[in-house]
Amino acid sequence: QVQLVESGGGLVQPGGSLRLSCAASGNIFSINAMAWYRQASGKERELVARISSVGNTNYADAVKGRFTISRDNPKNTVHLQMNSLKPEDTAVYYCYLDGNTNWRTRVTDWGQGTQVTVSS
Repeated sequence: QVQLVESGGGLVQPGGSLRLSCAASGNIFSINAMAWYRQASGKERELVARISSVGNTNYADAVKGRFTISRDNPKNTVHLQMNSLKPEDTAVYYCYLDGNTNWRTRVTDWGQGTQVTVSS
């Protein structure tokens, strides 16, 4: 019913920047929040950044001041601008959606993940 397509991952040197994007499509009536999570090898998935329908944001302490989440509501798209990247930011990054397909039916979904590798 809902599809999330991520783009923008890749290999970057320490100190570099990347911009991730996630476009949501399908049977979406409204979106309450979108977020980015990441999962490094051998570790649990963790929240990186979240943005609400009205633009309120919250970030993991490890990325505050370096990452910025933004949202294009008409296009149902969320972006994650990542600056001053560190090797410890290396992980698979997942887009997450919390929305509704109608007035009463909530939907949550995950993207397929995009690899971010920070290495010299």
